[in-house]
Amino acid sequence: MKQIVTALSILILFTLASCNTIEGIGKDVESAGSTIKETAQESK
Repeated sequence: MKQIVTALSILILFTLASCNTIEGIGKDVESAGSTIKETAQESK
């Protein structure tokens, strides 16, 4: 479990580091939310 949390933390840091603006972060979060929503709907 600790390894998963560490890996996710590193992934989030790299994702945030790649965004140059707040707008970019918003788009990334929106994209991630859309992906999660689509995956959840496919699982129904």
